[in-house]
Amino acid sequence: MKLVRLGDVGAERAGVLVDDDTFVDLSDLVGDFDEAFFGSGKLASLDTVVAQRLSAGKTEPVAGRRFGAPFARPHQILCIGLNYTDHAAESGMKVPDEPILFTKSPNTLIGPNDAVQIPRGSVTTDWEIELGIVIGKRSSYLPNEAEAQAAIAGYVLVNDVSEREWQLERAGQWSKGKSAPTFNPAGPYLVTPDEVGDVMNLDMSLDVDGVRRQTGNTSTMVFGPAFLVHYLSQFLVLEPGDLINTGTPPGVGLGMTPPTYLVGGEVMTLSISKLGTQTQRVLADDSKAK
Repeated sequence: MKLVRLGDVGAERAGVLVDDDTFVDLSDLVGDFDEAFFGSGKLASLDTVVAQRLSAGKTEPVAGRRFGAPFARPHQILCIGLNYTDHAAESGMKVPDEPILFTKSPNTLIGPNDAVQIPRGSVTTDWEIELGIVIGKRSSYLPNEAEAQAAIAGYVLVNDVSEREWQLERAGQWSKGKSAPTFNPAGPYLVTPDEVGDVMNLDMSLDVDGVRRQTGNTSTMVFGPAFLVHYLSQFLVLEPGDLINTGTPPGVGLGMTPPTYLVGGEVMTLSISKLGTQTQRVLADDSKAK
């Protein structure tokens, strides 16, 4: 299934995408795709409800509706750094022996096609296409990767937008360069594992103004999704609806010669096979206009 949330900001309606043109509204049944929903276990029975509503002709058009993030603001956004062998190489850093963990403010979450705002004073805002994992049940001290896989509600396309100076030159945790408003577009949909298939063989691409910047495949990930969920559960409690950003392939602005960053006015287009496409216009630092 492809879970979606359609509508204006703050008024999104939860549903399941039937095809590119139609969806089944489930907001009366589930309320929202949030911590309570994922924790309730209702995801497992949604296909039956969707089938019933399809047979009754209860579908609605997608046209003219905004795609919100396909899940509500999570309890936490956890991020994994240097998790692609080829990205570690372009960064001049060794492949880590264990996952590099940092956090991102949950209020960075926006819809897949919402605008990305360059923060005030930033001259090093960068792009990062990533595979996102959404947790389906409360998880702590999971015993193995099989249990970790069972705890995954689905996968989502995300853009882990980053401010490199604040991340790398301002000392302390990377979170400072990751948590500005609008820095985590997600969607257009959350795809359940059965529909994704082999999550370790998904093509990834990111264009800036029509120029290909990132090309990759999840096969070059150092630590796969099941490993990461199991690993993280040994250190913290994963709540239903939590998001894990799993790292980016090569081609980020930081790795270019010379480094190239977003200044405003650009259009970013991201795609992961099975997970759809998203497009964001970049807004310039608004303080420069004052």
